[in-house]
Amino acid sequence: MTIITTRNNPNIQPSLSMTTLNILLQAAPEAGMAVAKAGAVIGAGLAAMGAGIGIGRIGGSALESIARQPEAKGDIVSNMILAAALVEGVALGAVALGFIVGL
Repeated sequence: MTIITTRNNPNIQPSLSMTTLNILLQAAPEAGMAVAKAGAVIGAGLAAMGAGIGIGRIGGSALESIARQPEAKGDIVSNMILAAALVEGVALGAVALGFIVGL
């Protein structure tokens, strides 16, 4: 398998953002690490926000389902709790990984 890069194919031009990022990372290694840490912490925050939105949608959909079919409340609630727990577990892992990388 051949990986096509700008080194072995002069027809491909690197994007401006990648060029700028490479210049910044080569210019000051400390600044590059600061950018990486900031990105990790921002990613952890986005993971927490995404989990909150996702769990809110799960709860809202479960309430709508219970309102439509009250006799299925037990099944809906158990599935809602399972889905929320799985989303929360993934979010906790993402936040922990973001903070570990950020340290």
